[in-house]
Amino acid sequence: MSKNPDPTEGRITTEVEGRILLMGIDRPAKLNGFTPEMNRQLVSAYTRLDEDDDLWCGVLFAHGDHFTAGLDLPMWTERMKSGDRGRGTDVVDPTALGRRCRKPIVSAVKGYTYTLGIELMLAGDVVVAADDCRFRQHEPLRGIHAAGGATIRFVQRGGWGNAMYHLLTSDEFDATEAHRIGLVQEVVPAGSELDRAIEIAGVICQGAPLAVQATKASSLRYVHEGEAACIAALGPVQADLAATDDAAEGVAAFRERRDPVFGGR
Repeated sequence: MSKNPDPTEGRITTEVEGRILLMGIDRPAKLNGFTPEMNRQLVSAYTRLDEDDDLWCGVLFAHGDHFTAGLDLPMWTERMKSGDRGRGTDVVDPTALGRRCRKPIVSAVKGYTYTLGIELMLAGDVVVAADDCRFRQHEPLRGIHAAGGATIRFVQRGGWGNAMYHLLTSDEFDATEAHRIGLVQEVVPAGSELDRAIEIAGVICQGAPLAVQATKASSLRYVHEGEAACIAALGPVQADLAATDDAAEGVAAFRERRDPVFGGR
């Protein structure tokens, strides 16, 4: 990762803060428009988060005034024609249409949060939006359709009518509307969104990481496999968790009336 990003290519910055991996979209001169190289680096960052046992939560944010204006389309045209989504194999897909990150991801969005920006935040778990956010899924106006998960997760989180209203009209809507339909969980004053996202990630990291990951996995199992499959897995997964060192620490902390100190084992 270069120290001085080439505005032609952009980059993804990474920084570890405690148990949290901060991942920053960095091409502000181009409204953080995504290039294939930025996508490659984001895939690498998400894969690192997923595989490093010392990292318990991720925060996705952006440098500059905007989260992202979406794909830099001219740089993606040939890939789109070939059907290549550029995610690679045996790596984490930041849009969660392939391998999904096991760890929780909190997104801090601001300014223009268009197309891919919406898809990235919805592929995560919790979204904090600045009150200056402007959201838009305008692919039909470019002769294409959203292919990074918006047609799926917009319906899951916002419901059919809200999804069709915004996906089919390609309109721009604000943070208040995004909060109303469930796309974001909190709206905060512009400039404070990253601090709040880190704060939420820190609270998540107070939980035992294996239990946190199992909680996310259980909810995803319900979404993807249905209620019966989710129920069937509850007992076996709980038995595995109950046998961990962290579960023993949780019981000890309860008895001793102190905060637990988890190790992820």
